[in-house]
Amino acid sequence: MKTLFDQVSYQCSKLITRKYSTSFSLGIYFLSPRLHKSIYNIYGFVRLADEIVDSFEGYNKKYLLDKFRKDTLDAIEQKISINPILNSFQEVYHQNNIEWEMVDVFLTSMEMDLSFTEYDKSNYDDYILGSAEVVGLMCLKVFTESDSEMYDRLKPSAMKLGSAFQKVNFLRDAQADYEGLGRTYFPEVSMEVFTQQDKQKIESEISQDFSDALVGIKLLPLESRKGVYLAYFYYMKLFKKIRRLPANRVLEARIRIPNTQKIGLMVQSLIRHQLNLL
Repeated sequence: MKTLFDQVSYQCSKLITRKYSTSFSLGIYFLSPRLHKSIYNIYGFVRLADEIVDSFEGYNKKYLLDKFRKDTLDAIEQKISINPILNSFQEVYHQNNIEWEMVDVFLTSMEMDLSFTEYDKSNYDDYILGSAEVVGLMCLKVFTESDSEMYDRLKPSAMKLGSAFQKVNFLRDAQADYEGLGRTYFPEVSMEVFTQQDKQKIESEISQDFSDALVGIKLLPLESRKGVYLAYFYYMKLFKKIRRLPANRVLEARIRIPNTQKIGLMVQSLIRHQLNLL
């Protein structure tokens, strides 16, 4: 019986999520329990691909990512993989009618990290689409549970939420991306002379993304809304912290919210959700 291996595969995806992201782990915890497995399985997959391009220094990243793409397609076609992360992902893929196009666009963005160090507007938009917006759509497939009408209605907001999260991550990780990996994601911006005007322009885009995203969050089913709002609330607080800093501070250190404060934010978001103050 494959049941035990499927359970182990799921636990691997859950472990990856909890080790790599306390904020998303908290968000998943406040989803309906029956949604946990699918979202952990999606996050485990996207996290593993991201680690290949970001962390595996000294190894042939292109070979590893190419193999990961082939193994992903094989897992989806065969409905099984000896890689537990891909085994758990193919399960959520089939159960929620996720399209290969979403996976392909995501992996293409990961490939961009192997060759692009600076982005123009077109490449930037493509990267945001693949690395963040389609991941939001994969999760929306789970949240809407085969309700195609609801999915189509909430699709724009889900994409904007993914975009907002990714752009906040770019600001948060600007030092590590620029100094550690030699990457500059924001188009027409030089990190050597990152100005307050540059920062404010980026922040204006993010504010609009968050505003558009909240429209859809309010319309999510109750089973998913609380957890998604918690992730939104956390990222909004992180974004506000970044906005208060001058531009030069962005390149001095990774900007974060301590885990001790995350618990307080969790309580605040739950109260706001309970009182319908979204």
